Amino acid sequence: MKDTADDLRAEYRELADLCRTLTPAQWRLRSKFYEWTPWDEIAHLCFFDETALLAATDAEAFGRDTAALNAVLETGKEISAIAREKYGHLDGAALLAHWEPIAMRLVDVLAALDPKARLPWYGPTMSARSFATARLMETWAHGQDVWDVVRRARPLTARLRHIAHIGVTTFGWTFVNRRLAVPEAVPFIELEAPDGDTWRWGDPASGESVRGRALDFCLVVTQRRHLADTDLRCTDGSATQWLSIAQCFAGPPADPPAPGVRKVVYAGA
Repeated sequence: MKDTADDLRAEYRELADLCRTLTPAQWRLRSKFYEWTPWDEIAHLCFFDETALLAATDAEAFGRDTAALNAVLETGKEISAIAREKYGHLDGAALLAHWEPIAMRLVDVLAALDPKARLPWYGPTMSARSFATARLMETWAHGQDVWDVVRRARPLTARLRHIAHIGVTTFGWTFVNRRLAVPEAVPFIELEAPDGDTWRWGDPASGESVRGRALDFCLVVTQRRHLADTDLRCTDGSATQWLSIAQCFAGPPADPPAPGVRKVVYAGA
């Protein structure tokens, strides 16, 4: 559990360090992720890190909070609007100062738990280890939007393995969530890690496969890039079908971006 918590802490710190370099104008730049600004991205993370901290420390209070949130969502209000109302009095620097201690507190709480302890969330309960990994995935994904909007290539680390693993294990979920039949052939995954190592999941004899950079795979399963905007190599059956709609995060079905929509050319590239 400590290793997972340490990776989550590092992910938070990397994003916070980037945000500390943003100018007031950059906090208001529109990204290619539904035109969210860096402020929106951090507000979203802050909102769910606060509820995550509640889930990890007071399950009953989290249940009440979830019921209240669902009542608001049923009126048609989106999470982004709820977060803007909650933190709208804070500018970018103040929002960062509010969020970072919450994130660090959440890491400390999760690190002290049994990795198999069950925590409530929006849907089925999760083990503490999976809970921490899910927070890391969401932080990485929304952090990518911030890196993209300032046109800076982010450092690549072995923490990508957490996101890749969630991507692999949500193969079936992607189809179930859309009420589609889950393909019988589960693709074999072979990814090039940032350090040149190779990460593998599944059976090489599957007949279906996905190969390429771990970064590209993570960008696709978090819907930060369209498959066509990466160098992933997929077989034409279930592998391509999956990655054309891949969704490693919870919630109702979300459509990936169209080709080119979220493709970013970085400064100096």
